[in-house]
Amino acid sequence: MPSIPINNYFLQGDHVWVDQRTGSEFNVEIGARVVASQAGQIVLIDDNDQEIHFPIQTKFRSMHISSVEGVDDMILLGDLKESAILHNLHMRYRDDKIYTYTGSILVAVNPYKLLNIYNIDNIRQYSNRKIGELPPHIFAIGDSAYWNMQRYQHDQCIIISGESGSGKTESTKLILQFLAATSGQHSWIEQQILDANPILEAFGNAKTVRNDNSSRFGKYIDIHFDKRGAIEGAKIEQYLLEKSRIVSQARDERNYHVFYCMLAGMSTEEKQPLDLTNASDYIYLNQLDGTIYCDSRDDGKEWSTIKSACKVLMFSDEELNDILRLLSAVLHLGNLKFQATTTQNMDTCTVANITVLRVVSKLLKLDDNGLREGLLKRTIFAHGEAVVTPLSQQQACDVRDAFVKGIYGKMFIWIVDKINSAIFKPKDPSTYRKSLGILDIFGFENFQRNSFEQLCINYANENLQQFFVHHIFKLEQEEYNNEHINWKHIAFEDNQRILDLIAIKSMNVIALIDEESRFPKGTDRSLCDKLHANHAKNENFIPRKTDNIISFGIRHFAGNVYYDCENFLEKNRDTFSQDLMKLLQETKSKFLRNLFLNEFQIGTETRKRAPSLGTQFKKSLDSLMSILSACQPFFIRCIKPNEYKTPDTFDRDLVCRQLRYSGMMETISIRRKGYPIRHIFRDFVDRYRLLASGIGPSHCEGDCRVAADKICKTVLVNQDYQIGKTKVFLKDAQDVFLEQAREQVMARKILILQNSIRQWIARRQFLVMRQSVSLIQRYCKSHREVKRFQTMCNGFTRLQTQFHTRMLTLRYSVLRSRILNIQRYCRGYLARQNYGRKVNAILILQSEVRRHIAQKHMRRFRIEEKMYREAEHERSEEEKRLIPALGVKRAKEEAERKYQERLKLLEREIHEQERLEQQRAKEKRLLMERKHYTDENDLFNNMFPSNNDERITPAHRPTAVTTGGMQSTLGNMPQSMGNVERIDKPLPLPDQDEDLREYTFAKFASTYFQGNATPHFTKKTLKQPLLAIKSERDQLAALAIWITILRFMCDLPDVRTPTAGHQKQSIMTKIHSTLGRKFNKKDLEEAQKLSESIDNQPSITSPDNSLSLLTNNNGSSPTSNKTSSRSVKQKLVNMTLKRKSKLSTDVAITRLKDLDLLSSTQQIKMTGMNPFLEDRPTSNLEKLHFIIGLGIHVAELRDEIYCQICKQLTTNPSSQSIARGWI
Repeated sequence: MPSIPINNYFLQGDHVWVDQRTGSEFNVEIGARVVASQAGQIVLIDDNDQEIHFPIQTKFRSMHISSVEGVDDMILLGDLKESAILHNLHMRYRDDKIYTYTGSILVAVNPYKLLNIYNIDNIRQYSNRKIGELPPHIFAIGDSAYWNMQRYQHDQCIIISGESGSGKTESTKLILQFLAATSGQHSWIEQQILDANPILEAFGNAKTVRNDNSSRFGKYIDIHFDKRGAIEGAKIEQYLLEKSRIVSQARDERNYHVFYCMLAGMSTEEKQPLDLTNASDYIYLNQLDGTIYCDSRDDGKEWSTIKSACKVLMFSDEELNDILRLLSAVLHLGNLKFQATTTQNMDTCTVANITVLRVVSKLLKLDDNGLREGLLKRTIFAHGEAVVTPLSQQQACDVRDAFVKGIYGKMFIWIVDKINSAIFKPKDPSTYRKSLGILDIFGFENFQRNSFEQLCINYANENLQQFFVHHIFKLEQEEYNNEHINWKHIAFEDNQRILDLIAIKSMNVIALIDEESRFPKGTDRSLCDKLHANHAKNENFIPRKTDNIISFGIRHFAGNVYYDCENFLEKNRDTFSQDLMKLLQETKSKFLRNLFLNEFQIGTETRKRAPSLGTQFKKSLDSLMSILSACQPFFIRCIKPNEYKTPDTFDRDLVCRQLRYSGMMETISIRRKGYPIRHIFRDFVDRYRLLASGIGPSHCEGDCRVAADKICKTVLVNQDYQIGKTKVFLKDAQDVFLEQAREQVMARKILILQNSIRQWIARRQFLVMRQSVSLIQRYCKSHREVKRFQTMCNGFTRLQTQFHTRMLTLRYSVLRSRILNIQRYCRGYLARQNYGRKVNAILILQSEVRRHIAQKHMRRFRIEEKMYREAEHERSEEEKRLIPALGVKRAKEEAERKYQERLKLLEREIHEQERLEQQRAKEKRLLMERKHYTDENDLFNNMFPSNNDERITPAHRPTAVTTGGMQSTLGNMPQSMGNVERIDKPLPLPDQDEDLREYTFAKFASTYFQGNATPHFTKKTLKQPLLAIKSERDQLAALAIWITILRFMCDLPDVRTPTAGHQKQSIMTKIHSTLGRKFNKKDLEEAQKLSESIDNQPSITSPDNSLSLLTNNNGSSPTSNKTSSRSVKQKLVNMTLKRKSKLSTDVAITRLKDLDLLSSTQQIKMTGMNPFLEDRPTSNLEKLHFIIGLGIHVAELRDEIYCQICKQLTTNPSSQSIARGWI
C-alpha cells in the first residue's frame, strides 16, 4: 500500500483527514476539504458540512485519490482504515448510493426514504450480470445467488443481518421481488410467495422506537427451483415470536400491525358482530399513552392488502372469520378488569366488568362460568388430590395475559403452516430441485429494559456473526493453509466465547434458566443469583453492581447489553393455566380447538416436562445453522445511519460502531488479500479449457493441475492467483475476467457451430427441394398437356355453340323486327283514335265552358246594361224634372253629375260582388283542406292505448258533458295572468366548474321530502304530498296529480266503467226525473228563454236587395251561425241534466263534485273522496291536460309534479312506464 504523506502545505480544494479528538470510543478521522488559508489559519469543510479552523502550522494526513473519488467496492480503497470506509459510505449515502460492495458482500445503508431504483427496468438491467459489471445493488446479489445455483448445482443462501431498523425486512422483500421476476414464469406460486409477506408482517411486525416495521420474529424463506430455474415452491420457517408484545409495549411503541389494520379497515357493519370500536378503546393497544398511529403506514389500506393476500393464499372465508374472532377476543380480554377482594384472609378477586367477559365467551364459544372460574382460580394437584385456590388480582391479570399470549402464538404458528400448505410442495426424489434461502431474522437489540426475548434475539445474532466469522475468516484461512499457498494470517474478532457463555458450555445461561424454570419454587432472583455464582468471573459476563437488583450483562459482539431478570422464568416456561387449557377442550369453536390439538393429546405431566422456550429456540437455531452451512452463502450487511429514522442524516459514531462490531475492517482486508473464488482442478479445466489451446476435457488430461496452471498462465498474465494442491484460487476480479473471456470464446465457437449447422440444414433442405422441384416439373408438364387438350375440346364446343347461337339470334331478330312493326302500327292506330276522341271531348268541354262564361258575362252585361239604361233613364227623367227649375244647360249638367255618381256606385257594387265571390271560393278551399285534418286526441290515444277503450263514451254520461272533474277543476283555477307566475324567464345555468354530480335526486329527496317518502319507484298512493305545501286545496290537487301520474304511466289501473248493477235505472227514468215535479222552475224558464232566443234569432241582411243574397251583416257564413246555435243548445242540455237531486249520497257527491262545491275540509273528510279526481275513465290526453294545466295555473305545484315524475322514473323496472314518464 503506498504511503500517505503528512505535511502542512495544502492548496485550496485538497482533501485531508482530520482527527476530531472527541475522546469517544468510536472516534475516527473525518474527511475534510481545504477551503482557504488566511490570517495564519487554514479553513476546512468536513464531511458533515461543518466549517473548522486550524492553525496554519497544523499537519494533516492527505486523502488517497480513491477516497476522494469514492469506490463501488471498498477493497479498492487505497487507504484501508476505518476512516476511509466510513467516509466512502458517507459520501455515497449523500448521493443516494446506499449500496456498496466489499467483494461479494453487500453493505446496505437504510435511506429511510423511497428511491426509484427498484422498478422493472432495474430488474432487467441486473438480470444475468456479474457482480461488479454494474453499480452495487441488492438485485446484483440476488442475481449472483440465482446463477451460482444454476452454475454449480448447489444450494445457495442470502443472509441479511444488521441491527433493528437497518432495513432487513425491506431487503428481504426486494430479493423476493427480484427472484420472482427473474425466474421468468410469472406463475401463481410466485404471486403466492410474494403475498405471504403482507400477512406475516401484519401478524409478526410492529412499530418500535427504532423501526416502524420491526420484525418481532425470525423467518427463513427457502425458495425451491426446478431444472429450468423456475420457482416451483417455497417453505417458511419462523423463529421466536415476541408474544409479550401482545400484552405490553414500551412507550412510543405499538402492538402488532394486524390489530390496528383490522380496526381501521373494517366497516361499522363488520365490527358490530365482533363488538369492536376504535383502537383507543383497548388497553392492549393504548398502554403508557401508546402510539396508535404510525406515520409511515396506512392501516386502512393495509387491511385491504392483507385480505386480498389471504385470498391468494387460499384462506377460506370461514377461516378468516375465525381469525377475526380470535383477534377480537384478544382485544376484549385486554379490557377485562379484576377487582381485588378478601375471602377468609386470602387475597382474591372478582371480574369487574361481566359484559366484557360475556363478549369474550361469545367470541371464543366458551361457557361464561367456566371462563370466569378459569381466570379467577387455579387447580393444583397434590398427592393425587385437586386443590382449588383463588387468585389475587395480579395473579388473575397474569393468567389472563398468559392465556392471550398462548392463543395468539398458536394462531401465528397456524397461519405460517397455512401459508406453507399453499406454497410448499414436498420434494419428489425423481425430480431435480435446488433451493435458495433468504434469512430475515431480528436484528441486534439493546433497549433501556432488555428481557428474555432480547437475550434470545441477541443469541441468534451471535450465531449469525459466528457463521460469518467461520465462513469468511476461519474456513478460508484454514483452506489456505491446507492448500499450502502463499498467505499471511489475518487476525479477527472471534465471538465463540460469547456463544459458549450463552448456550454452548456446561452451566451456560440458557441451561441455568431451564434448570430454574423446572423448580416449582424457582424465582427470578434465585435465577439471577445462580448466574452470578457460575459466571461472575467470565470476561464476557457483566455482574450486577449491587445485590438488590436482579439483572446481569453480557459483552456481545455488538456491545454490552444489560438484561432484567424479571419474568425470565415465566417467559421461558411459555405456558398458561391448566384450567383454561381444559376449558379450551370444551369450546364449540373448531378452529380454536384445532390450535391446541397437540396439547390436548399429551397429559399434564408430559406437558410439564416439555422443552422450554429457550431450549426450543436453541434447537431451531442449531437446525438453521446446519441448513446455512450446507449452502453457499451471500451476505448483506444492513447499516442503520441514525436512531431517529430520518432521511439524509448520517450518525458517524453509530455507523462506525456497527462497522467495527461486524468486523468490516477485517472483512475488507481478507477480501482484498484473500482468494474468495476457488475451483477444483477438474472443474476448472472443464469450464475454462477453451481459453487455452491443446487442452482437452478433464478425463482426458493426465494431470489436471498442469492443465489448470497452463490456462492461468495463458489467460491471467501478470495477475494475482494461486495454484494450490487441489484447487485454483482466484480473486473476484479474476473470476469475472475468466467468465467474460469464456463467454467471448463460447460466443465465437457457437457462431462457428451455428454456421456449420445452418450450412448442413440448408444443404439438406436444398436436396429435398431439388427432388421436389423435379417431381413438380413432371406433374406440371403432364398437367399442362392435359389442360391444352381440354382447352382444345372446349374451344370446338364453344365454336359450335357460337354458330348455333348466331343462327338462332338471326332468326329471333327477324321475327322480333316483324312483331315490333306490327305493334308500332297497332299502337299508332290506337293512339290516333284516342287522340281524336280526346280532341272532340276537349272541344265540347271548351265550348260548354265558353258558353257558361259567355252566359255569365251576358247576364252580367244585361244586368249592367239594364242598370246603365235605368241610370240613363233616370238621368233623362232627372234632366226633364230639373229643366223648369235650372234651365236646360244647368239641368243637363246636374243630371250628368248625378248620373256619374250612380255609375261609380254601380261599379263599387260590382267590385264588391266579385270580392265576395272570391271569398266564397277561398272558404270552399279551406273546407276541403279541413277534411284532411287529423285529430291530435285520436293520434295520442292510438300511440298510447290504455287498458280501457277510451274512445267510447260511457253510456251513463252524455257525450257532450265537459264541465265535470278535471275540466271543472281547471276551469275554477284563477284565470288572471297576474296571479300566475311567469315561466318565460331564462333558467339559471350552472357554473362551468361546478360539479353537477353532487346535485343528485336522492340527496334532494332526503333533504326536502316529507315523512318517510323515498326517491324510489313505488305503486302505492301517497298519504301526503312529497314537498311541504301550505294550501289544503293544493295538497288535494297534489295527491290527485300523483294518482293521475300513476294511471298515465300504467302503474295504477284506471277507473272502470260502472258495472251493470249501477246501470239498472233506465235512461227514460233519468229523463223523466228531469221533467218531474221537483224540477227547478227557474231553470226551466231560463232554458225556455234560451231556446226561444236561439230559434227566434233574426236574420241580418244588407239594406241593398241586390247584395242581400251574397253576404251577411257581420261577414260570417251560415255555417258559423249554426255552430254557435248548436253550442248554445248543448249548454242548455248540460244545464238540464245537472239538476239538483237528493236521491242518494253517491248522486249528491257526484253533483257537488261537478259543481265544485266540495270546498270545505269537513265535507271532504265526510265523503273520503278527492274532488279533483274523475269517477269515470279518462283518456291519456285528458290526464296530460290535467297535470300540465295544474302546473301552469298553480305555481306551488310545479316542483311537486317534477319530484313525483322523478320518483317514478328512479329504479323503475318497467320500460313502458319509463317511456310514459319521459313523455
